[in-house]
Amino acid sequence: MPLGKALNAGLRQAMLDDDKVLMMGEDIGPLGGVFRVTEGLHAEFGPNRVLDTPLAESGIVGTAIGLAMGGYRPVIEIQFDGFVFPAFDQITTQLAKLTNRLDGAVKMPIVIRIPYGGHIGAVEHHQESPEAYFAHTPGLRVVSPSTPNDAYWMIQDAIRSDDPVIFLEPKARYWPKGEVDVTERALDLHASRVVRRGTDVTLVGHGAMVSTLLQAAAIAEGEGIHCEVVDVRSLSPVDYGPIVDSVRSTGRMVYAQEAPGNVSVGSEIAATVTERAFYSLEAPVLRVSGFDTPFPPAKLEGAYLPDADRVLEAVDRALAY
Repeated sequence: MPLGKALNAGLRQAMLDDDKVLMMGEDIGPLGGVFRVTEGLHAEFGPNRVLDTPLAESGIVGTAIGLAMGGYRPVIEIQFDGFVFPAFDQITTQLAKLTNRLDGAVKMPIVIRIPYGGHIGAVEHHQESPEAYFAHTPGLRVVSPSTPNDAYWMIQDAIRSDDPVIFLEPKARYWPKGEVDVTERALDLHASRVVRRGTDVTLVGHGAMVSTLLQAAAIAEGEGIHCEVVDVRSLSPVDYGPIVDSVRSTGRMVYAQEAPGNVSVGSEIAATVTERAFYSLEAPVLRVSGFDTPFPPAKLEGAYLPDADRVLEAVDRALAY
């Protein structure tokens, strides 16, 4: 099934499993959300558990905090990545800090779903990658599935968490299909995963960029270069084990992301891998990212977003050392 449908199935299962799970967001009710991720849930569970809200992101998060204090498990949708900033104060100064502020007496089991990233030709405020803001904030868990199977299981695991989870959904991956095993969970919510084996260079990324890395690895294979690909999956906390093990084997690493490179998730992972695998590295850890500019108009997104060619150029530089 497509990733969007897998999320829908995961949300439905979570609501069936726990009647304290409810959803809030703009147009998520009868419409089923802009990307139809909540399609059919309003009809099945009713307006008291799938609530259409006003266009007020700060109010949505604030209401979810109150509901969590009352024993509920709210799942809220931010319609587009660029719309999360009106709620940034609530998320970073209240939601992320309340459990610590109250010495663990209150849990914040809130999931904030955010469609993020590019590749859909959208206008300003509808294509951004704000993951670094949230990964930098103590008290928040931050995850991003890249496959339908991960989406199905990770959304359920996020809802079960007693900590707030920023659940980043790569918009570009909503429609491509993949197999979903609804009987057995493959990985822990915060586990990294090797998705392609190789011996020459380790390619690491998250979200929609994983498919770009796999494309680059397939092209490189035709040139006799064997790339290993690691899907980070969780941006906070990061499971460094599979990443570092891979780099110790290959001696080289390239991190790719859609977000700007300055002070980013890729920056942190590159620095940590350098610390932990320094004596195994045959070349500096290299990064491929969006440029350090605001996300451009849709016609320029092809020049802004990393593609397989930019990844392969970094691979060639790593191998040249």
